Amino acid sequence: MTATTELATEHSENLSRIGALIRSARQHQGLTQTQLAERLGTSQSAIHRVEQGGQNITLDMITRISEALDSELVTIGPRHSHLRVEGGHQLSGRIEVNSSKNAAVALLCAALLNRGTTRLRHVARIVEVDRIVDVLRSIGVRAVWSTDGRDLEINVPERLDLASIDVETARRTRSIIMFLGPLLGLESTFDLPYAGGCDLGTRTVEPHLIALRPFGLSVETTGGLYRSSVTPDDGADRSVVLTERGDTVTENAIMAAARRGGITTIRNASPNYMVQDLCFFLELLGVRIDGIGTTTLSVHGRTEIDADVEYFVSEDPVEAMSLLTAGIVTGSEITVARVPIEFMEIELATLAEMGLRYEITPEYLAHNGRTRLVDVTVLPSTLRAPIDKIHPMPFPGLNIDNLPFFAVIAACAQGKTLIHDWVYEGRAIHLTDLTRLGADVRLLDAHRLDVQGPTHWSGAEVSCPPALRPAVVILLGMLAAKGTSVLRNVDIIARGYEQLQERLVSLGARIETFRD
Repeated sequence: MTATTELATEHSENLSRIGALIRSARQHQGLTQTQLAERLGTSQSAIHRVEQGGQNITLDMITRISEALDSELVTIGPRHSHLRVEGGHQLSGRIEVNSSKNAAVALLCAALLNRGTTRLRHVARIVEVDRIVDVLRSIGVRAVWSTDGRDLEINVPERLDLASIDVETARRTRSIIMFLGPLLGLESTFDLPYAGGCDLGTRTVEPHLIALRPFGLSVETTGGLYRSSVTPDDGADRSVVLTERGDTVTENAIMAAARRGGITTIRNASPNYMVQDLCFFLELLGVRIDGIGTTTLSVHGRTEIDADVEYFVSEDPVEAMSLLTAGIVTGSEITVARVPIEFMEIELATLAEMGLRYEITPEYLAHNGRTRLVDVTVLPSTLRAPIDKIHPMPFPGLNIDNLPFFAVIAACAQGKTLIHDWVYEGRAIHLTDLTRLGADVRLLDAHRLDVQGPTHWSGAEVSCPPALRPAVVILLGMLAAKGTSVLRNVDIIARGYEQLQERLVSLGARIETFRD
């Protein structure tokens, strides 16, 4: 046997061993080859060739498969990825806003209420969505992506297999708490794992429990589970007053009301974008909802919901703010298309007060026929600090998830800006990482920041904060910073953004992924 033949034989054996490891890990996760292919954006036949050892496979592909399977069996090298950013360059071009991650998660949970076929169009392909889909599949729900990976078809079985719930995946997402609302209309008793999510400080689930008690839900927290029991529905009208005007709390109450008899009046409800998306979807299912877009909702419940529906998820105002910020801090002219203007008006008014020049198109409707969209072009501007502090408020105020972007914008403005994040006691401190890039950001207390600008940005190496929006803010600051910056351990960004790096690169940003 020649040396060349020996090398070829060894290479073939290595491919076969790698393929066997991948097949074993896939089967351990209970996935079919088609499901793994969906996660990777490839074909079932390609996965089959890989598992049979008949396909050459790169280190990057092995790492992607490892992440898709969440398995150390096929991990080579470190799991975490990092970004190298060459900043100080202007951006240009046009980019469309993707669909809302928060709305998609709510709609996936609401699909549990429907005995017909639910088709969700333009679904964000992000980690948070994939986790919810995995949990749904683990309890017997059929969830199939379209061949282009943009649309999702969902069928719920007559009886859910809650005993088989994927506990590990469920605990890695706070969104699992939104199963409480739909499940109390379907089950008399059920268990859910504790909810997880971003590191933003204490985030109690008590407002959810308060909102759902009028529907007969009783929850005992024990052994890492929400152990739930539900009293039978008496069909009577009910009134629910939310102690917190939270988005997910409101969604839980709406989903609970949708499958209960009678009319439920929900007061102090959030009218935010993801809540409106949920209401539009439920109306397609035949659930009448009065007061959409206000703080008082009347939900006319249906004890049986069986409809074949198709719904387009609306555009994400937080991604819109992220992309606009990229243009603002780099002094660029870019057009962000398909901006849901109803949920961006306060942000744009605040930016106008700070001296931002921008152009806006006439309104047009989103694919769902309800959400109002515009295209916004930001222009290079000389910014100044606002006279008043910048702080969030429930819709129609400034979105709490958009507040962090004003930290990096304020760092580009002349003067001192006070930013008050009264909601989260742990998030403001993450924004002080902007000081590593040259910004003057001072933490006054757990909720308040002083930002003094303008900043002479400079490149630096920063570890990614353990919270989604501050992580993206640091990345955007690096776009403004001259020289090379490194953002380490950026996996958390994939929780809320679909291919953010690639989308910024399409505007001219110079960003590359690397692993140690």
